[in-house]
Amino acid sequence: MTALTDERLAVRGFVELLRQEQSLLTENSIDPLLILAEKKSADALRLNELSESRRRLLEKYVGVLSSAAIQAWLEGHNHECLLIWQEICTLTEQARQLNNVNGELIQMKLRHNQQSLTALTRAVSQANLYGPDGQTNFSAGTGRSLGSV
Repeated sequence: MTALTDERLAVRGFVELLRQEQSLLTENSIDPLLILAEKKSADALRLNELSESRRRLLEKYVGVLSSAAIQAWLEGHNHECLLIWQEICTLTEQARQLNNVNGELIQMKLRHNQQSLTALTRAVSQANLYGPDGQTNFSAGTGRSLGSV
């Protein structure tokens, strides 16, 4: 039961972290996102460890470790753990949905940034204000450079 309780607590924390990430993404707060990304990676590793511990523990009793099989086994053996397991499943689904939305927000921002860079690059290449030697390059239209009479 301790393993499930620890996992539930970790998944709750991860869901909250994903909510914070979503908030920062919508606010365009980049610096806090970098710090949050480190914590997210560490928390994801911890969740994997807890999940693996649960898997090793339950495979002795359940056999096939599907969510439905775990639920069925817990229904017959430990009602309190069943409630914790159901909450873990609900929280995990919330985390999956939040992570998908956050991924889409990140993709939108990346596309926007790429489009902005492309527009700036085109503008610079079309303006062609300076030549490779760093000198102004305005002679195309008049045949004279700036400052000449």
